[in-house]
Amino acid sequence: MVDWDLVKKLIQLVKEEDISGLAIEEKGVKYEVRREIGGVSGASAITSSVPPAQVASPSVPSAPEEEEGVVAITAPMVGTFYRAPSPEAPPFVEVGDEVEPGKVVCIIEAMKLFNEIEAEVKGKIIKILAENGKPVEYGQKLFLIKKT
Repeated sequence: MVDWDLVKKLIQLVKEEDISGLAIEEKGVKYEVRREIGGVSGASAITSSVPPAQVASPSVPSAPEEEEGVVAITAPMVGTFYRAPSPEAPPFVEVGDEVEPGKVVCIIEAMKLFNEIEAEVKGKIIKILAENGKPVEYGQKLFLIKKT
């Protein structure tokens, strides 16, 4: 269970102390607050995750992940996944699109802040795993990319 009062205190502490981030663990839940200095000025993001023993993971990986050279883009935080910058705009990427490191592939909204998620490798999008407008968890796979 997320302690929202603690989250608010951590965000306030990061702002007041003008630090780039802070991470603590309490009652088996890890809280991390980061402030992105280079991108959006003063942006804060929070992630929380349960201990590894409580994280559910599929026992059988899907076929595309078994291929050599396939990497996943994962959610760096808990939030709402958006494929496009606005409801009327086209998605950042589609299956089959080529991406380069630094290319924005989606947005995750966390606590009213919109965080751009970028590709870290050069390749082709082969699968979109998250659903537009739906919540995502920290570490959840969002896209599969075949490296080129």
